[in-house]
Amino acid sequence: MKLTFARSNGAVDELIDTLMETVGGIRHPAIIREMFITALKSGQENDYPADLKLILSTMKEMRYTNKVFAPYRERRKVTIFGSARTPPDDPVYRSCLRFSRELADRGYMIITGGGPGIMQAGNEGAGSDNSFAVNIRLPFEQATNPVMSDTPRLITYKYFFNRKVAFVREAQAIAVFPGGFGTLDEAMEVFTLIQTGKTSPKPLVLIDDGKGFWDNWLAFIKQRLLGMSLISGEDFSLFTLTSDVDEAVAVIENFYRNYHSIRFVNGKLVIRLNRALEPEEIRTIETEFPELLEPGTRITMTPPLPGEQDEPDLLHLPRILMSFDHHHYGLLIACIWRINAFPPLAPIKLSPCEEKS
Repeated sequence: MKLTFARSNGAVDELIDTLMETVGGIRHPAIIREMFITALKSGQENDYPADLKLILSTMKEMRYTNKVFAPYRERRKVTIFGSARTPPDDPVYRSCLRFSRELADRGYMIITGGGPGIMQAGNEGAGSDNSFAVNIRLPFEQATNPVMSDTPRLITYKYFFNRKVAFVREAQAIAVFPGGFGTLDEAMEVFTLIQTGKTSPKPLVLIDDGKGFWDNWLAFIKQRLLGMSLISGEDFSLFTLTSDVDEAVAVIENFYRNYHSIRFVNGKLVIRLNRALEPEEIRTIETEFPELLEPGTRITMTPPLPGEQDEPDLLHLPRILMSFDHHHYGLLIACIWRINAFPPLAPIKLSPCEEKS
């Protein structure tokens, strides 16, 4: 029988409906139904067990990831990358310890790879109750650190790609301390995801060791990548480089000063804000960032769009709408910083008579 995602499968669709009703508690049954159809189609199309096992393990790991993170959706999180080999007496370890402690004091949660070194420093500074550990099964180095070895917020992955999804998707900011191949791989992937719009805009902070680890990297990026036109100048808006922990914390805090989140609805970019922009502020954005807009279009304030109704907790936020040119995600980051630079609206000063009334 040839299965389709449309409801044209007759008895199969009825059996799936019956199964969901029997189990009970199924949210968003239309989506779950397509997951059933996907599994059945995979069974028809693949006769190689390793392929099916990969699909199965991926789905199981993603399901468990969602289960662990779901109770903490309302709290902002920062993912910390860095070397597993950094010892506790290293100044970089102590910097990470203070960085994560400062963030936890401000209400953030910390996500690390759950191993030793910088990962342990991140969890230790924030404390187990404010931490997640998304570990990976490796033949060496990656035993769970003692801070996170006995917590419900520990996930151990088989596949790196599932782990990377958790690192980026669940975080509102990324901090990268000096590290080896794994750290550089994780950092470069975040660069790529933000540059191509495959993850939402978020602050990416490279925290230096005071000895030029990231300075040397930046010199290479400028000389080779930019010098050979392999990246553009606006890509430098994607990240902040600092050796100052306080500055790193401030970058993350200030990124959400007015900016809240984005979403694409029917090809239009919705930028959700903590306060509405004034007409002159919108004109400033249009003047300073014309490349963001498709030719002949304008930025407008808008109520929530019909396509946003599946996020009811965000419907109260003011938002602006634009026809976005997808070549300019670096400029989009710069635009967000410009929006955050607008001063908060001054409170309306009442007259003495109004105050008494």
